[in-house]
Amino acid sequence: MKTEANSHKQDYSSKEMKKQRNLDRDSLDFGNGDIPKLFRALFFPTLIGMVFNAVLTIIDGIFVGQGVGANGIAAVNIVAPLFMVITGIGLMFGIGSSVIASIRLANNEIKAANIITTQAFLSGSVLTLLISVPCLLFPSATARFLGSSDVLLPHATDYLVWLIPGLIFLLIECIGMMLIRLDGSPRYAMWCNVVAATFNIVLDYTLVFPMGMGVKGAAIATSMSCALGGLMVLFYFIRLSETLKFHRLKASLTSLLLTLRNTLYMAKIGFAACLTELAMSVMMLTGNYVFITSLGENGVAAFSIACYLFPVIFSISNAVAQSAQPIISFNYGAGNSRRVAKSLKTSLIAAIISGSLVTIFVAVCASQIVAMFLSPSSQAYTIAIKGLPEFALCGIFFALNIAFIGYYQSLEKAYRATIFTLLRGIVFIVPMFLFLPDVLGIAGMWLAIPASESLTLLLIITDYIFMRRHVAGGE
Repeated sequence: MKTEANSHKQDYSSKEMKKQRNLDRDSLDFGNGDIPKLFRALFFPTLIGMVFNAVLTIIDGIFVGQGVGANGIAAVNIVAPLFMVITGIGLMFGIGSSVIASIRLANNEIKAANIITTQAFLSGSVLTLLISVPCLLFPSATARFLGSSDVLLPHATDYLVWLIPGLIFLLIECIGMMLIRLDGSPRYAMWCNVVAATFNIVLDYTLVFPMGMGVKGAAIATSMSCALGGLMVLFYFIRLSETLKFHRLKASLTSLLLTLRNTLYMAKIGFAACLTELAMSVMMLTGNYVFITSLGENGVAAFSIACYLFPVIFSISNAVAQSAQPIISFNYGAGNSRRVAKSLKTSLIAAIISGSLVTIFVAVCASQIVAMFLSPSSQAYTIAIKGLPEFALCGIFFALNIAFIGYYQSLEKAYRATIFTLLRGIVFIVPMFLFLPDVLGIAGMWLAIPASESLTLLLIITDYIFMRRHVAGGE
């Protein structure tokens, strides 16, 4: 695909080219380094950073659950899909720009990579504002649209109004994480998440308990934490970046049209990541409906525990996919299929290990996890204790699905990545939520997500085997 940079290539001296091709700020050589070692160098900082980022939402749930009660935590769960939508947009432009920039860097097109970087931040910010402003102007209507009942509406609108100002910074942080890793600084990306999450914990506690601000305090803490993380990302690209930098875009019609075309291509490649977040929103909206219809507000409060854990499960799985992505994309751009295949194998092994550990941990520690959010005397606590081990079965299936989807994104196979994301997140999950309870009762509500993920994995593996045989037959 042609970009604006293709018509503005510059000649570089060999010395300058060597400097610009240097992605080894953390000793990372995507084209020649040992793949398991490269993966580990990316994975552990990415994992720590992403888990800390997921803490932003979890801490809200813990403090609101203990400080406000079941209705407070249910209200936060009602608004959470909006947070996920913006995260999805950030991941879409982050992954899309990172894949394209990786390929450009593999072909020494430094300016093209910088233009893609700038366009990702600009386009994502515009889209986030288009979503945020109407929500801020009509908070009650937005909360009802997200599924709020009259009982939960005051808490839901309080949380919504104060959460929205931080969404633009959340978008910047999500995009920046992947591009900073590509620039060779996975540890700085990790610290963006860690510092923001730590700040959120301290501020959350202060606003919810000593100051008694309830869900509003939790939302303010989240917004300010997102702002801190976003500002750290901007500081990196303005002052610290080695290769990827902001590039001044022209205001001509031709430049704007090329920006639009590049934006659409980024969105196409990264759409599966956005769809994953949207799918989590669909999961939450459908689950909220099923649980509140059958078990009332206590059911929603119990289900919200799984919803708070899901971003952590996603973060662990996504850390596997994102750690493999720059290695796969760079070698794909360089035409090295052997290293691409080895990178996939490494990511699948990591996904199996990570997913299995998640399933075991959540199942074994269900009572301790639920106790962090809800009082043991509440009815919601009892419902969650029984259901969480069943929900935990999704861990290994989800991790493998995300690893395969990330692999297809890294190879610019947006069609496959999108189809499989649609299957696991919408096509399968909605019927499972609606029909499994009729067959299995309350257990069916908790098993809907594992059932959807396992069916999707079966189709992914079947498709992958067929695709490999087709390629081998063609050779």
